[in-house]
Amino acid sequence: MTNDLMTISLTNTGKRYNREWIFRRFSYQFEQGKKYAITGPNGSGKSTLLQVIAGATLHNEGTIEYRQPESGTLGTLADTQHYKYLSIAAPYLELIEEMTAREMLSFHAGFKPFLPDADISSILETVGLKTATNKQIRYYSSGMKQRLKLAQAFFSDTPALLLDEPTTNLDADGIALYLTLISKYTKDRLVIVSSNVKQEYDFCEEVIAISSYK
Repeated sequence: MTNDLMTISLTNTGKRYNREWIFRRFSYQFEQGKKYAITGPNGSGKSTLLQVIAGATLHNEGTIEYRQPESGTLGTLADTQHYKYLSIAAPYLELIEEMTAREMLSFHAGFKPFLPDADISSILETVGLKTATNKQIRYYSSGMKQRLKLAQAFFSDTPALLLDEPTTNLDADGIALYLTLISKYTKDRLVIVSSNVKQEYDFCEEVIAISSYK
């Protein structure tokens, strides 16, 4: 991870599907070292905003810039290199189910290195998947798959971490794991949580109500 501090700046950004605007005139600067929550009821657009920030969905108006103070602009949506600086966990992201957890994390590390001193065995042990290391992901429960998605995001060596409804399909032990990961692995990172469950974002310093941007 670079020592420069990353910022993600949105200026008058908007997203629509057909003729319906999901959000409009969204202006905000997200800074590394801070934690943010995007809140709102189901269907309000909070997940869409997170996907726009991640570059997974294109916006229809306004701009998004990813930058570091000393390095200038990291990238824009026309320059997709910004993906190297972001990691994301979301219920709708697909895993390669023909792979084992070890194979999946090894494949992922080819695109984004893991945090220093984090090897695949220790990662899987941390998230409670050690005994399922060599089992194909297709045979995982929904909770096990969510643990693997969290592992993939939290242990990627990126300055920004995006989390969409991060405790989906997790039981009480899984929720406790999520909060432990937040406590141990998000220091000095830019964290954005999209959620309407207070427990998922109660640690965030700033809360953004997406309904204010219609």
